[in-house]
Amino acid sequence: MKVTFLLADAAAAAEGKLYVLGGGWSFIGPQVGPMALAILVEVPWHEANQEHQIVIELQDSDGNAALIGPEAQPMRIEAKLEVGRPPGHPAGSPFNVPMAFNIGPMPLQPGMRYVWVVSIDGATDPNWQVGFHVRSQLGHPGAPAAPR
Repeated sequence: MKVTFLLADAAAAAEGKLYVLGGGWSFIGPQVGPMALAILVEVPWHEANQEHQIVIELQDSDGNAALIGPEAQPMRIEAKLEVGRPPGHPAGSPFNVPMAFNIGPMPLQPGMRYVWVVSIDGATDPNWQVGFHVRSQLGHPGAPAAPR
């Protein structure tokens, strides 16, 4: 499978398309507002008509599950994916499956880097992740000046 992954301000998946607003950022905060995960999964022909387990996990810069909130819970999204082969679809052609997850504000630690990691059926790939930094203060070197 192939995964294309983008951070955005908001996203929606409808009628086989992915709609993205404010996509492609890598800095946020220091107050972390809502964000969206815009994901396009390319399912090969031979993996259609099978159920696949998708897990999206927020990790810290060391690759550990990022623990969120006063109860220190991991931020994890689980979903199932199954695409059928519709009549007339050319044999051997892959299927694009858009997915969008809108997430409310999270209490993330300023000055830290986080990474969203996708796994499908327990497998992952370095290309199936997207990272971002939480600003420690507005306008710090290397970060865009405008807050999100």
